[in-house]
Amino acid sequence: MTTTPAPTTQGHTITRGETILEVSGLNVDFFVEDEWFPAAIDVSYEVHAGEVLAIVGESGSGKTQSSMALLGLLPPNGRTSGSAKLMGEELVGMPTSKLRRIRGNDIAVIFQEPMTALNPVYTVGFQIVETLRTHFDMNPKAAKERAIELLRMVEIPEPEVRFNSYPHQLSGGQRQRAMIAQSLACDPRLLVADEPTTALDVTVQAEILKLMRDLRSRIDSGIILITHDMGIVADMADTIVVMKDGRLVERGTADQIFNRPQHPYTQELLAAVPHLGSHAKPVEGADTLVPGAEDAEAALRDGAPTKAAVRDREPAPERPFTYDPELVLQAQDMVIEYPKRGRTPAFRAVDGVTMDIKRGEVVGLVGESGSGKTTIGRAVVGLLPVHDGHLTIDGITMRGARHKDLKPLRAKVGIVFQDPGSSLNPRLPIGESIGEPLYLHSGIKGGELDKRVEAMLDQVELPRSFRNRYPHELSGGQRQRVGIARSLILEPSLLVADEPTSALDVSVQARVLELFQDLQREHGFACLFISHDLAVVEMLSSRIAVMHNGKLVEYGDTGAVVNHPKHPYTQRLIAAVPVPDPAEQKIRREARDRILAANAAGVASDPNDVETLLHNSGNQDSA
Repeated sequence: MTTTPAPTTQGHTITRGETILEVSGLNVDFFVEDEWFPAAIDVSYEVHAGEVLAIVGESGSGKTQSSMALLGLLPPNGRTSGSAKLMGEELVGMPTSKLRRIRGNDIAVIFQEPMTALNPVYTVGFQIVETLRTHFDMNPKAAKERAIELLRMVEIPEPEVRFNSYPHQLSGGQRQRAMIAQSLACDPRLLVADEPTTALDVTVQAEILKLMRDLRSRIDSGIILITHDMGIVADMADTIVVMKDGRLVERGTADQIFNRPQHPYTQELLAAVPHLGSHAKPVEGADTLVPGAEDAEAALRDGAPTKAAVRDREPAPERPFTYDPELVLQAQDMVIEYPKRGRTPAFRAVDGVTMDIKRGEVVGLVGESGSGKTTIGRAVVGLLPVHDGHLTIDGITMRGARHKDLKPLRAKVGIVFQDPGSSLNPRLPIGESIGEPLYLHSGIKGGELDKRVEAMLDQVELPRSFRNRYPHELSGGQRQRVGIARSLILEPSLLVADEPTSALDVSVQARVLELFQDLQREHGFACLFISHDLAVVEMLSSRIAVMHNGKLVEYGDTGAVVNHPKHPYTQRLIAAVPVPDPAEQKIRREARDRILAANAAGVASDPNDVETLLHNSGNQDSA
């Protein structure tokens, strides 16, 4: 549907290629403990109509603060100097009353976390209407019609119903779409997207990026894309600027930065990016499909799942279970349900999953949000009961286990959480957090406990002096190392790693993953690595299990799953992964768009497009 662009306050029509934003010598400083600390130093760049400018760099490089300074959104202890002109109008030093008219109307922001950016006590429709009526003279009925039109434009299902939904009633992808709809309500000249897809699954991420590309073409706005995901940069960016320690160290076109980087930091940043298909050796002919997915080959030919491939299976008769002491984790026909509460019926989150992990093996568990992968992780560490089937962890039967039966499990299983900042006790120094499990389970204390904690800090490559620091005094990567140290202090036989690197910068992620591999080889623990990042899972895992709607749809050798996926859902997952190569990503994106268009039209996809997506994800060297 073609939407009617909202008028701009200046009445100026944007033409493609026109300079929208001109930043020159921009400086951002923060006043902390009686001293000014620079966050951005002498930053200069331009953004043109219809152009995507990507700002990349590690956390603390100044990329977000330099962008928030444009809108006057710095905290009270921040200051801005230099120049930033929007269509020739100076933003730095502009009165707050005038900036309010520009925010949302001429410059809009898509924040990283929509759940905290959207007001939880108002419906999404009300918040979009509020934006429209703040900037334009519109009556409530016209504003509601425009809001529903915007929700339809960002492809939210049933926009008339979702108009009256609260943020918590939407999925992560739908909340992000609602925020994009609100950001685009006034057809802004400049859109600042701050890590817009960090918390999204890879398939939802692909849909959001496609939406942003379509919107750029529709309204010819300039886009500033702030991200640490180089695959997204390759997919979206026309121009790239690289920031380090507050300074702009390199700029150029996407082709120049990816293929001919000049600055050592840019080269280091690109070298740290995991490439899907570059680690797993292809295994031809390997059977990765689980029972119930026999029609995947037909689905591959048709470009969409057949009814037989996705129908619910009838409950299979219970099979005899034989415990294998060589397996640390052994699940057979496992069912996990969230019990009925009041009028809310019981929900089956995991249905008939059969998988195992050998001693010293890393198995990757992938799938979208809601697929059941985290539920399995919680059941493995004893936080959720097994409703049916069998689950055994290092000889301990989980089905029907009582609280006292699970006490030995606590010393055998460790867990690394996605957000170490919220999983560590903010009142305890790092040394106490790491040593607490050892004290509780083994009773070790005093000098012996101190020695074990210091040895663990050495292994995760943190200074021993950090034992007296608190979590808020550490960076994200350092906190994640503390989380790993805490989980390994008891020498567990199985480690559950639940999205341990999703919130980390690419270079920090590379160092944490390298450390993880070293520790896994040294300690020999088995690991269930839960993630939606297929490139990371491929790097670490010997086998991959793919979850979809609570069912295990594909399970097998990493090379077979990555290079020759059989199930249509696995194929969609791999097709949605952006690769850090602009030319290759453009080919993959166009092929994927053609497949989606064919599916929507109900016709068979071009087999060449399917082949492009499945075998052009960085596999050229291994093919």
